[in-house]
Amino acid sequence: MKPWHVEIFGGPVSLGEYATVIATSDRKVRLTVWSAWDGKGKIGIGDCCLICPGVRISAATEIAIGQGCMMAHGVFVTDADWHGVYDRSLPIGQTAPVRIDNNVWIGDGAIVCKGVRIGENSIIGAGSVVVREIPANAVAAGNPATVVKYLESDRPLRTRADWLRDPGALAAQFAEIDRHFMKNNTWPGWVRSLILPRKGG
Repeated sequence: MKPWHVEIFGGPVSLGEYATVIATSDRKVRLTVWSAWDGKGKIGIGDCCLICPGVRISAATEIAIGQGCMMAHGVFVTDADWHGVYDRSLPIGQTAPVRIDNNVWIGDGAIVCKGVRIGENSIIGAGSVVVREIPANAVAAGNPATVVKYLESDRPLRTRADWLRDPGALAAQFAEIDRHFMKNNTWPGWVRSLILPRKGG
């Protein structure tokens, strides 16, 4: 959605099937591969992922994102320091690959740092800073992010891949929603809204 507000610098960058990327003029999505080593650096995003406005993913080595992941507004994922700690003229600094497993949900404004792996189905709370591995099926929050609880193993988990499995049925659902919300729209009403717009419709 709004692909002209998605900025891609460098490569390779791959995006899986049925992924949804939403960008806005004030919150662009930026996917950057910038490496000091030839042939290094890549971003891979799996099928059925959701990337919201303001997400930034910056790779010097590798960032691998599994299927069905969701990244909320303003998430930042990086595999590098982007400067040397003691020699700040260095353009990259220390790097270590990042792995985000299938069906991970990362909340608003969270930061995922170099060398981290987030296990399958886990949730990262809004504003968290992830600097160490998070196991599968965990809910983690804070700075630094720590596990606060685990998902209930006896409850079924419906993923974005499940939701998108039947595109025809999904399109029919959206069409039904559109019909419901637009049932009172008319051509004369649309023309009036252009000529004499009024608050609330």
